Order: sequence, then structure tokens, then C-alpha cells
Amino acid sequence: MHLGGRLAAAIEVLADVEARRRPVADALKDWGLSHRFAGSGDRSAIGNIVYDALRHRASIAWAMEADTPRALALGAVGRHWSIGADRLAASLEGDPHAPAPLSDAERKGLAADLSSAPSHIRADVPEWLAPQFEAAFGPDWAEEGAALAERPPLDMRANTLKADREKVLRALMRQGAAPAPFAPQGVRIAPTVNGARHLNVQAEAAFQKGWFEIQDEGSQLASLFVGARPGDQVLDLCAGAGGKTLALAAAMENKGQIHATDTDRLRLAPIHERLRRAGTRNVQVHEPGAPLDSVAGRMDRVLIDAPCTGVGTWRRRPDAKWRVSERALADRCAEQAALLDRAVRFLRPGGAIAYVTCSLLPAENAEQVRAFVARHRGFAATPGAELVAASALPEGARTNLAGSALLLTEGVVLSPRRTATDGFFVALLRRV
Repeated sequence: MHLGGRLAAAIEVLADVEARRRPVADALKDWGLSHRFAGSGDRSAIGNIVYDALRHRASIAWAMEADTPRALALGAVGRHWSIGADRLAASLEGDPHAPAPLSDAERKGLAADLSSAPSHIRADVPEWLAPQFEAAFGPDWAEEGAALAERPPLDMRANTLKADREKVLRALMRQGAAPAPFAPQGVRIAPTVNGARHLNVQAEAAFQKGWFEIQDEGSQLASLFVGARPGDQVLDLCAGAGGKTLALAAAMENKGQIHATDTDRLRLAPIHERLRRAGTRNVQVHEPGAPLDSVAGRMDRVLIDAPCTGVGTWRRRPDAKWRVSERALADRCAEQAALLDRAVRFLRPGGAIAYVTCSLLPAENAEQVRAFVARHRGFAATPGAELVAASALPEGARTNLAGSALLLTEGVVLSPRRTATDGFFVALLRRV
């Protein structure tokens, strides 16, 4: 397929997402199944157009003066693929599968300057969230939002139970893998450009052998900040598919015990195969709803990878950006507070709750920590600077991270603009 045909397909997928209010991944999958003539390269390029259109939806709509699937797709390619109006127009000419030629208004929109646009437009965030971003980052908040609209890299964590980072780097050399900036076992493949696609690293023999897991570097750093050591007793209350559970098991060198559970059976289901592939032996998976009385008062660490709005993952899930609502934020905050309160009974004296969100909103992060400490007088939050200084990062990485991350009294904030990771908040609440 030429660019014109790929644009037409992207417009079709965006229209499906809008009409049926469905996840973009589902719409792309269904399009591929009903258009089997499209090769993997075509499907990847179409997906890139769709995701870029959603990442930059607000700014494209403002520039193009339209929020239609056609305007979004044309804006994604014309504005963000560095193609421009003339080259884009030429690619549509003479292609029977391409959308209609560019109008004069569309040409003008592709060249529009965003410098006079409102801050939430330049940030590509929902307008109602602007106060939260400003509270989190101050005057530079629009730049933080804009960084959340860029493509993410592909990050992996070398599984030290089976391989070190150098071994993984050699195995992925032809994919352009390089060490991640901070995490000692982090491996990174740079973001794709325009219609290009990553190879499927899960098809690599090294992945099948359990040498590495796909995990954003921010998530790897959050796992390190938990501070779990060999021999510790750890409870992962929101284990999900097990990404942080696996990282903790490796950090603990398969010694001690991790108790992993989740409220959602489907979300927890993949953990079993991942534990087997990784060679993990110190994890006990508890079924959702199972009583945890046997671990009450015994845990050195309780990890809460809390349900949240997912603001920090907008680079990977841009459709979620435009679905998040004030009601959803309130619901997540209530769940987070309940989980923090629940975690208290599992800690031993001197233990700590590691509270993690993939959000950048103060309501889900620092405000939750302050409210918890006010409710539970026997707890204190570790300042972000101390959290980084005490981590298992190499000295140079600690110094660099301390200069990049946002260090709060309540914890550490990671963001695409500051640390080139997904957005994360990490707090360590010690029982004193």
C-alpha cells in the first residue's frame, strides 16, 4: 500500500473508534482481520498514523480547525511526520485508494503555528486536567504534557536470574538495542519514525528463554525504589500481569518470599507463564479474593501498584487520554485510599508500604500520601531525594536521576520530559 491507501485506512479506523467508542487496539485488530491483503508493514504504518493522530488530537484539531477522522489523520502525517502539505498532496494524486485531495483550508492547517494556541492545546491534554498539570509541574506544565504526546521507546529489563544486560544487548544487537539511561538492567530500542515498525522482540529466542521482560524503565526504577532485599517478605497487592513482581524477584535473587495477588482474575492470569519463563521460584500467587490472614503483620514491604487514571502511559495508550473523566479520577482516588489503608495490617514493625502509580496527577500522588500520613500517625513518607539516594542504582545513575526526576517531600515523580520514561510516582511509607 502507498501512503494514500494507508491514510484512507487510518481514517476508517479513527472513524470506527469514534463511532463505537472502542479501544483503538481493538479497532486496528478488526481492520487487519477484514483486510488481510495488507501486509505487516502496512498494518504497522496505519497503526502509527492512528496512534499519532490520537496522541496529538487537541493540537491537530486546533490547527486544522476540525476534529474529524480525516483531519486527524492528515494532521498526524502532514504535521508530525515532517512531510508537509506539498509532499502529502503529491502522495494523494493519482492514487485510487487515497482520500480526496487536500483543500486550501487543510493546507493552511498543516502549516499552522501553535505558539498562540491555549496551553492545554500545546500540551495535548484535556482542558479540565490543566490545573492538575500546573499544580504538578508549575510554569512548564505544557511542555510536560507535550512530551506525553510523543512516541515511546521500547524498554526491556534483563532478567538477572537468567542473563545479564550485556548478554541481552548482544542478543538484540541487530534491533539497535542500547543500555537504558538509569536502570542497571534496562535495555532500550529507540522509538520508530513515521511508518517504520519495531520487530517483534517477543519472537526472539532470548525472550522465549526468559532472558528479558518488556518493561518501561520507569517501572523498573519504581521496582528498585521498593527496596526489597534477598530474604525479605513482600506482598504485591496489585500484581496484575506480574511486571513488578518479576523485577522484585530478580532483585531479591529468588530468596525470601513474594506474595502476589490482584482483585482481577483476568489481569492476574498471565503471571503464571511469565514466572515460569523467568525462572522465578520465590513467588506465591494468591487467587483473587483469597484470605491473606497468614501474612498479616509479617511483611517487610507491601507494594501497591495502584489502579489510577494511567496519565503516565498516554504515550502508549493515547485513546485513554480523551476518555478519562473527573468521575474516573474520583473513583481511582477512592480505590487508592482504600488500598493504602488495607495495606497497614500486613506490615511488620519497621516495614514500609511502596505506593506506585503510573499517573502524574497530584490528586493520585502527593495528595494521597499526605492524606494517608494524616490518617495513620505511625507512618512517615521518605523524601524523594532520600529514596533515590538509597536505591540500588549505580552511583552515576543515582546522581543523574536526582538531577532529572522531580523530587518531592512525598516521593519521586518520573516523566517523559524529565527522565525519558513513562510517567510514574513512587512513595515509600515507613511504619515508624
